[in-house]
Amino acid sequence: MLTLHVAENSPETAVLVEGATVAAVAPYEELTTAVPQARVRNWPGILTPGLLNPYAPELLEATYHPDPREAETLGTDPITGERAQALFRRDPTRLGASARRGVQRMLALGTVAVAGDLRTRTVQDVVRRANLAVGQRPPRLPGPPALSPTPLILMPPLTRGAVARFAVFDVATREELVKRGASTCVATVIEGRLVHRSR
Repeated sequence: MLTLHVAENSPETAVLVEGATVAAVAPYEELTTAVPQARVRNWPGILTPGLLNPYAPELLEATYHPDPREAETLGTDPITGERAQALFRRDPTRLGASARRGVQRMLALGTVAVAGDLRTRTVQDVVRRANLAVGQRPPRLPGPPALSPTPLILMPPLTRGAVARFAVFDVATREELVKRGASTCVATVIEGRLVHRSR
């Protein structure tokens, strides 16, 4: 099935997806004329290639993401340091569940790729099942480990034949995205599948 994704503030970079692949990137009017049978997904804001989070080991292997059912005892914020390691030692099965929640939080922020040397098979499997791309860590990391690092690292531009990985942010421009951050994400697509939608 062909799906055409277009965002109101970036109609010049509409993306036509076929299966898991980008079939075309072109202005919306051009694609709707060429492929009128495509299902159309209209989004607010801008469509971008999505974000790379370079802190995969720190956020998925060294951080505990509490289950919402643990809010009364552990709170809702990610837990780091010795406290996280103590939770993993007490119950090793927590690592996989925590990594899955961490990945879901990344997807909700427009993350389509991660970087860093993941050392545990459990977390490697979580990243693989989520179909996140795994890239090289930048030589200089932008700041402290965060689900939404500052500054944001955008993936390379989308091209025909590439894997369909991109995100949509409810902002008017890329400058506004940089200013307001990844919390403005309204949709994340990985391998052509909508893996996060906030509206």
